[in-house]
Amino acid sequence: MPSYLENLKQEAAQTGLVPRSKKSILWFRKRLQNLKRINRKELIGDDLLEKRSKVILGKMFMFKYDAKHKETLPYFDRFPLIFMVGPAPKGFHGINLHYLPPTLRALFFDKLMAVKNNDKFNATTKLKISYDILNGVKKYRQFKPCFKRYLTSHMRSQPIFVPASEWEAVLFLPSDSFVGAGREFVWKESRKIIKG
Repeated sequence: MPSYLENLKQEAAQTGLVPRSKKSILWFRKRLQNLKRINRKELIGDDLLEKRSKVILGKMFMFKYDAKHKETLPYFDRFPLIFMVGPAPKGFHGINLHYLPPTLRALFFDKLMAVKNNDKFNATTKLKISYDILNGVKKYRQFKPCFKRYLTSHMRSQPIFVPASEWEAVLFLPSDSFVGAGREFVWKESRKIIKG
């Protein structure tokens, strides 16, 4: 039986869209905008995704997470979707795309595609990003509400590797799991942070 991601990709292919084009990203955004939530357990087990022992720089991952300071944080995401940006003490930094509403997420993702290392969209494809690159260029300002530190001791699942071939399908899935506030409030706050 085809996986959820395979079904989505087949549906997109039937429209005749070029994969990873602006039109294709728009199609995925519109196709998934009315989906309120997704079964995260099924998503983690999807055949097109892989469990890994650690996160890798420039690659996309998702995982279950329990924030260390959850009692004092106004909100956090229990199921981040991140591009790993770099190491941090006892963990790593990542940009969690769930903190952006779909429209801004699509714009930011399009900008990030300019710093991918190749156009193969296979196991070798990754983003060439760092905090300095993201913070130093105005066009990447959408990263500010998304930049988070994750402690490996607070991860509650293995990292789930999202191959580059699946980026656009996973990008708009409503797999976020915000605690402390709903996604609409989080997105509103993110817009404020971006505007400064």
